Amino acid sequence: MRAGRRPLLLAFAAAVLLASAAAAAERAVAPEAGALAAAIAAAEPGDVLRLEPGVHEGPIALGRPIVLDGGGEAVVEGRGRGSVVTVTAPGAVVRGLVVRGSGTSLETMDSGICVTRTATGARVEGNRIEGNLFGVYVHGARGALVEGNRIRGRPGLRLSEAGNGVSVWNAPGAIVRGNDVAGVRDGIFTVTSRDNRFEGNRFTELRFAVHFMYTMNSVVAGNVSRGNHTGFAVMFSNKVEVTGNVAQASRDHGLMLHAVNGSRVTGNRIVGGGRAALPAAFGPAKDDEERCLFVFNANKNEIRGNRVEGCPIGIHVTAGSTRNTVAGNAFLGNRTQVKFVGTQHQEWSDRGRGNYWSDHAAFDLDGDGIADEVYRPNDLVDQLVWTTPLAKALLNSPAVQLVRWSQAQFPALMPGGIVDSRPLMVPPPEPG
Repeated sequence: MRAGRRPLLLAFAAAVLLASAAAAAERAVAPEAGALAAAIAAAEPGDVLRLEPGVHEGPIALGRPIVLDGGGEAVVEGRGRGSVVTVTAPGAVVRGLVVRGSGTSLETMDSGICVTRTATGARVEGNRIEGNLFGVYVHGARGALVEGNRIRGRPGLRLSEAGNGVSVWNAPGAIVRGNDVAGVRDGIFTVTSRDNRFEGNRFTELRFAVHFMYTMNSVVAGNVSRGNHTGFAVMFSNKVEVTGNVAQASRDHGLMLHAVNGSRVTGNRIVGGGRAALPAAFGPAKDDEERCLFVFNANKNEIRGNRVEGCPIGIHVTAGSTRNTVAGNAFLGNRTQVKFVGTQHQEWSDRGRGNYWSDHAAFDLDGDGIADEVYRPNDLVDQLVWTTPLAKALLNSPAVQLVRWSQAQFPALMPGGIVDSRPLMVPPPEPG
């Protein structure tokens, strides 16, 4: 290319961009039959369609990078089939709408708002998404943002029939932030994705608040789960950071790591009480079902600085979970602090500091903040009761008490299990 032509081409490109920007316009859309679909068809890239208060006909599709703004009062209502709003254009924005009336097909992912693979960088902001099967479905849209929405599910569906609040499938870089989700199956369900952030969301009345499957290099931070079956379930995923979250009154698990490797679980607060408040429809409660932390076939993870309190089981480790760093946590008032299923000894301290155990009666004669006696949470009797629950009837018998006394006097008799050689005398500061 000749040197003289390059400035001309740059000037021409700039002129085209300026012309496009100048052509972008704001257009009001009245809640009249066919008006919204016609306005979308006539819109140019960059246009802002401001929907007037009232009910606008759906379903609609955004195939151009425009802004659809409902001002918090406009309703887009579907016809009970398919998705209400389908976004296919890169950079399109859907905000300030009330979206309702999707279909009920799990197979076709019927959603309040469906963001497809071609809608890279699309934004779904500040909407009320109510009475749909899925709230928002991010289906392959890289860099999509779902922020500040209030999502409520479709009433009357069984759990197997319900969709999720926000579903993310193969959408690298997608962010789900500051949403309020209730009454669906899972608050956020992500599968086969990576480099995602899920932060500052609130979840109630769900199966899982956040559910990871095959999602790598991602962050779950600053979320609050209250009264769900499970707070945070990270499964078959690696290099995940779970930090600064709260899981309170979970029915089954506050936080579960299942086949998770190379991840960090730090600064979370996990509080029990979910079984006590469980509705009668769920059936009778079982003492050992509620776990604050459940670690299943998870390896090489860092579990540090968490507060785990008030559960029948504080932390349950099983299925060959090894080489995890567990240090700087506070285990407070759990009926069973640790349930460890395995034969190997595992040391739960790091760099001279272990964990705080509320049931560890020990002295600190040298005043260094570390208990003078190691902490062993489990013995042969515990393992017997786990494998043979009927043995609970013998717990107060003289024979069992003699076994426990003998193990305390001769630690070599202890079975494989957890040992904290540097237990803390005071709990670390509460997370966040």
